[in-house]
Amino acid sequence: MKNVIIIGSGIGGLIAGNLLAKKGHKVTIFEAHSMPGGYTAGFYRKGYYFESGTLSFEASASVFKAMKDIGVFEKIDFVRQRMRFVSEEFDGAPENYDDYKEMIFSGFPSDQKKLDAVFSDLDEIAGLMGNMDEPMPNLYSGLKMLTSMLPYILSGPKHMKLARLYGDMTSSEFAARYFEKDSKLFKLFSGFGYPDMTAMFGNGLSAMFTDYWTVKSGMQSWADILAENFRKLGGDLKLNSYVDKIITKNGAAVGVSCNNTVYDADYVISAGDYKKTLLKLLDDKSLIPHALRDNIDRAAVSEAFFTVYLGLNISNEELGKYMKVPHVFPLDYKPGCDIYNSEDGEFFSKTSVSLYSPSMVNPKHAPAGKSSLMLQTIVPYHWMNNWGSGDKELYKQLKGKAMDAMIDSTSSLIPGLKEYIEYKDAATPLTYERFTHNTDGASSAWSWNPKKKFYNNPMSVNIETPVKNLYIGSCWAMQIGGVPGALAAAYECAKKIK
Repeated sequence: MKNVIIIGSGIGGLIAGNLLAKKGHKVTIFEAHSMPGGYTAGFYRKGYYFESGTLSFEASASVFKAMKDIGVFEKIDFVRQRMRFVSEEFDGAPENYDDYKEMIFSGFPSDQKKLDAVFSDLDEIAGLMGNMDEPMPNLYSGLKMLTSMLPYILSGPKHMKLARLYGDMTSSEFAARYFEKDSKLFKLFSGFGYPDMTAMFGNGLSAMFTDYWTVKSGMQSWADILAENFRKLGGDLKLNSYVDKIITKNGAAVGVSCNNTVYDADYVISAGDYKKTLLKLLDDKSLIPHALRDNIDRAAVSEAFFTVYLGLNISNEELGKYMKVPHVFPLDYKPGCDIYNSEDGEFFSKTSVSLYSPSMVNPKHAPAGKSSLMLQTIVPYHWMNNWGSGDKELYKQLKGKAMDAMIDSTSSLIPGLKEYIEYKDAATPLTYERFTHNTDGASSAWSWNPKKKFYNNPMSVNIETPVKNLYIGSCWAMQIGGVPGALAAAYECAKKIK
């Protein structure tokens, strides 16, 4: 039996904790927040439930296998997530990739030839997503792992060919091959997902329509179920327990410091931010080679969100007449909208705002006869001098201005929205950083831009650090992050600790 400490109870930390406790190890999870979950969590305000970060996930075959391995699958009410896309040219909720294509073709009848060309290439890229129908090889060991890798090996030549063509190409560069810059089709094909994400992933749309899931009772219920199971397995989950130092001896991690107390360990798993793990928490920075330290410090992280939380005095049935489905993406970027312009005070009046209603997924997420609504957009890094540069009054003003602009924008889809609002608040990137400790409030670990990648192989799982017995057990172990990245890292950590 090994003594294992895990820093952070996000989805990676909770899964790693369960797997290791199930193997008989002594496992302690330290969580800085008052509840488990990290980004895979949620909260109530005035009777309204909102998600903290993660709204949905893909790679369901891997997620479902993990929950079955842990023994909690039957306790979690996973449901398919539906999405609606709205613009001046089209309005639909595609059931699959072909439906999406048909929607785009019908919206732009005069651009058929250009669309034929772009979808000819996208079809080939989308074909690579077929391997996601099976659990990731990382979730297996031994012979089973080797056999699960067979589809990837067989598709290797095709993958290498597409990687050469599109692996280092951004979505903007991809869109520019077919459409005039700043045209509606250019914005459509370059603006979906993270800014300038790799064309290999940003345009792999097939899984988005067939393999996006959420939890009916909310993401917090998922985290709570995993936390409860972890405790039943003998694990110790310490909430409100911020780890301020990872302690090393002779080049190896031997424990952590929390609330002026030292806790010994045979292994330490950081299920959180890679940058802060090695550049802030580690007691001996000399264990990290100077060149790697510089690389970590310079490496770009994924963009953060600004989220508005609204409690509405309108029923889910009435809200549904406007939204149709719980997740809506109006594609209406205004002229001059630039995600890279951190000094544009009018950014929130120009950006496209997505809508998500937790209460349309589950009516229990709002008081009877009422509904909950979240408005989101990706924001420029350090907008307006990082939201006022510490000036609390200016921060409040900027937050209010952004919130009002997004509500105004959404009112075109939900007429009279302002009149229904009973509760409102918002989260800035600073809010997300405060609660998750992710650098700049990063929403999915490292940058999705292939020009700014930290890991050479975007699909590799990198739990190892230069410090012996210190592993990364979160989405930061993979370039593309997300729930699948956290899941893969958790399993690799569990396999590493015998």
